[in-house]
Amino acid sequence: MMGLRSIPLIVVLMAGGALAMYLPAAHALVLRQHEVARAFFYSGSFLLILIAMVGIATLNRPPPRAARAHLGTLAGAYLILPPMLAVPFTLAVPDTSFANAWFEMLSSFTTTGATLYDTPGRLPPSVHLWRALVGWLGGFFVLTAAMAVLAPLSLGGMEVISGRVPGREQANQITRVADPTERLLRQSLALLPAYAGLTLALWGLLVLAGESGLVGLCHAMGTLSTSGISPVEGMTSSSAGLAGEVLIFVFLFFAISRRLLPGTAMVDRDTPIRRDPEVMMAFFFLLGVPVVLFLRHWIGAIETEDSRNIAAAARAMWGGLFTTMSFLTTTGYESTAWVASRSWSGLGTPGLILLGLAIVGGGVATTAGGVKLLRVYALYRHAERELERIVHPSSIGGQGVVARRLRREGAYVAWIFFMLFAFSIAFVTAAMSLTGLEFEPSMVLGIAALTTTGPLADLAVETPIRWSGLGGAAKMIAGAAMVVGRLETLAILALLAPATWRR
Repeated sequence: MMGLRSIPLIVVLMAGGALAMYLPAAHALVLRQHEVARAFFYSGSFLLILIAMVGIATLNRPPPRAARAHLGTLAGAYLILPPMLAVPFTLAVPDTSFANAWFEMLSSFTTTGATLYDTPGRLPPSVHLWRALVGWLGGFFVLTAAMAVLAPLSLGGMEVISGRVPGREQANQITRVADPTERLLRQSLALLPAYAGLTLALWGLLVLAGESGLVGLCHAMGTLSTSGISPVEGMTSSSAGLAGEVLIFVFLFFAISRRLLPGTAMVDRDTPIRRDPEVMMAFFFLLGVPVVLFLRHWIGAIETEDSRNIAAAARAMWGGLFTTMSFLTTTGYESTAWVASRSWSGLGTPGLILLGLAIVGGGVATTAGGVKLLRVYALYRHAERELERIVHPSSIGGQGVVARRLRREGAYVAWIFFMLFAFSIAFVTAAMSLTGLEFEPSMVLGIAALTTTGPLADLAVETPIRWSGLGGAAKMIAGAAMVVGRLETLAILALLAPATWRR
């Protein structure tokens, strides 16, 4: 670890990506797909040689100024790593272009899960493994960056509870500026055992439930990273059935609150988990939205004289619960019962609800995207307090200093972020429309990219929108929106702010 501190962080990340290429190479070799194995093995070896040369050239180079180095490294990772990760993809799939491979890798690394290959059989199994692995590594990178980079700068949702100006480091860090490589390596060592262990545990449980090895591993990686990547057509083609969906549902709770994942920092352990703001907001949506969806389908079943079918009603309730959890955590897996509930009631997909859930998003400092539950909770508490003051103008808000800070400064910053997020949706929608798309597809694709929920394109509209149908300009816009949604607008503004340059 001490030796890695003298190497620029982006070089360490590139080396990690190149080393990961040996896993799909070994998988393809076991399957006797030698051309695919050579594509990954040669790419990994060649890139490691180049990265070693770059590492030697930049060894012991003085690190840049702290605040800009932290955020600049995050932005640089999403600019440099996807093209590098696309090299073996292009060689393993000869009938695709490098631009499509870049989009696929960017989508995976930002845990968006949008794919240009509508037919899963078009890609070799090892390439599907590579997509899931890149998404899994992207989720791990998000976790470590949130703890080691964004949290000390009061970004990524931490600004709601910190009470500090977003983008500025704590005063006690001025005496010794913590190197970004050191921070990320230390946090990676703390998070990796839990993150990898939970992935292996879910994989084993899915295999015991009847899932095949490759599909189970990809679904386990897609669940822990909330990328929603699948080598088949999602849960509808899964062999694990209801048991597999229940297992995935349970493990999706790790995207609700950072305190559920061992090794995380910036957590108030004194507060009971039942009073955790993110957990309370998540249960509000998990209880409210499935009931609304069930009543909607039940009313539709009355019109078709099938309302007494208890089995169909139970499937509809479970389908709403699982799909709500999946899209609230911006994963995007669709329950098999979700399709059955539509057949029971004869009603179409309530796409607006899925869009709203993805916009709300999961927990702060988790792999989920969206606005984040903590920001929504801060806005809710502020609105509650304002209504209370209308009824009792002389009342005093209680529950301590932290609660008052959350209702005041936290709600103020949360509202700013929400407005920036809404402006980003409008901007991306307008940009997509300029490429020739109609308004509805442009809006859905923009929200899917900014919330890092690629499956929204298939499920949020009556007629599925295919990412493969986008032109070159639209793919570039969608890719940029994925990076903005993953980094968040406050972090980008903090990176571009002149005050950051002087630190």
